[in-house]
Amino acid sequence: MTPLDSIARIRAQQPRIAVLGDFLLDRWWHGTVDRVAREAPAPVVELAGASDLPGGAANTARNLSALGARVRAFGAIGADEPGDRLRERLTEADVDVRALQRVAGARTTTKARVSVADQVLIRLDDTQREPWPEQVRRQLLDDLAEALAECDALVICDYGAALLDDAMISALAALPRAALLVVDAHDPARWAALRPDVITPNAGETERLLGERLGSGEDRVAAAAAAGDALRRRSGAEAVVVTLDRTGTVLLTDDAPPHRTRAHAAPEQQASGAGDVFVSALSVARAAGCELPRAVELAQLAADIAVERTGTCRCSLDELELRSSAAPDPQISVAELAERLDVHRRAGDRIVFTNGCFDVLHRGHTASLKQARRLGDVLVVALNSDDSARRLKGPGRPVNGVRDRANVLAELSCVDYVTVFDDDTACATIRELRPDVYAKGGDYTPEMLEEAAEVRRAGGEVVILDYVPDHSTTELIDRLRTTAEA
Repeated sequence: MTPLDSIARIRAQQPRIAVLGDFLLDRWWHGTVDRVAREAPAPVVELAGASDLPGGAANTARNLSALGARVRAFGAIGADEPGDRLRERLTEADVDVRALQRVAGARTTTKARVSVADQVLIRLDDTQREPWPEQVRRQLLDDLAEALAECDALVICDYGAALLDDAMISALAALPRAALLVVDAHDPARWAALRPDVITPNAGETERLLGERLGSGEDRVAAAAAAGDALRRRSGAEAVVVTLDRTGTVLLTDDAPPHRTRAHAAPEQQASGAGDVFVSALSVARAAGCELPRAVELAQLAADIAVERTGTCRCSLDELELRSSAAPDPQISVAELAERLDVHRRAGDRIVFTNGCFDVLHRGHTASLKQARRLGDVLVVALNSDDSARRLKGPGRPVNGVRDRANVLAELSCVDYVTVFDDDTACATIRELRPDVYAKGGDYTPEMLEEAAEVRRAGGEVVILDYVPDHSTTELIDRLRTTAEA
């Protein structure tokens, strides 16, 4: 079964999934710093924007819905402004929040992050630590017991907050068994009595479960694989998927050898919740009837996509389908790319566009491309064809053919799509793709660019990137020629 087969099955089944756990609100504030406060040695952040996103179990619910499931949320939040905001965000994501109780006198756990220049400066946590009222717990158990008969899966998200204490776990163990039970918990051993079908501990959680270190790098994979029996025994789980960030994952069952997935390297972003995305994709695929190894592979792909953007991680089924159906040839036609970008826009992504010959890739290119990628969520590079580059640069250029240039660009983690144009300018390509941002290197000004007017007519903005001196393809070729002659 290919990823596309798994996605087709999910679309056909639309599994019904209940999410129980710690629902919280993620707040992202970003701005700039150019001075220090007078009253203390602290930076003064001039806020430029803010966003509120579901976090914790709420992010899992949001991702499950985006991945094609019909989702119901089970938990408790405060009857306060953050709680109302959270319910609003979940409702917008098509999550059923009728069983997400608003509790007077309680607070909705909120995590606010302040970031400057792509770095989180500080995180402010406002946490509900007091026990939830007994009537809230009873109502939650009653609602869940009624729903489980109709659900294809129950996903439990335990972040160590006040709701899912030992008494609550004992009460849950007495409820009817879910068709599929997936547990994502800081301490998986607490859930052994429920005999989960799958648990998804990260490296630290796995080490706590084993009482020993896994090591580092590839050594962690071998150590996790060797500990499969112990992990299943101590967690009570039928299958364990150890998630190891950039190293990938290891699936451990009692009836098959360890199954490894590898993460696709991505640049560091202000992102959180990649584990929620992984659990969501695994759960929805498994609930739709996909074999467990195929579900884990799809979950790895979803996590790879999610960490490429900033904020609280999210991946949709459309994005998974786009990535899964990508052709081996990195060049995408403008017409096909326009369709793909429409999917990104519906997901709320900001499209960044740049163009050039990129003949002999050097540090000036990579620095500009990385900076361009930070201006949005998706970076499109439009590449001059060989004929176009020859008209622009003169005889003997390009040194590398368009397919080679496209392949090199596609290997950069900051580049999402590569397309080719044959005109002298990228104006026609811009008219069709309608980017939000047009980025060009610091050796240009907006007045020098015919494309700038086209971008503005489409409602986008033009950004001139930082100039990297002494790094151009022409200078590099001249140095090579001088060296060869010498």
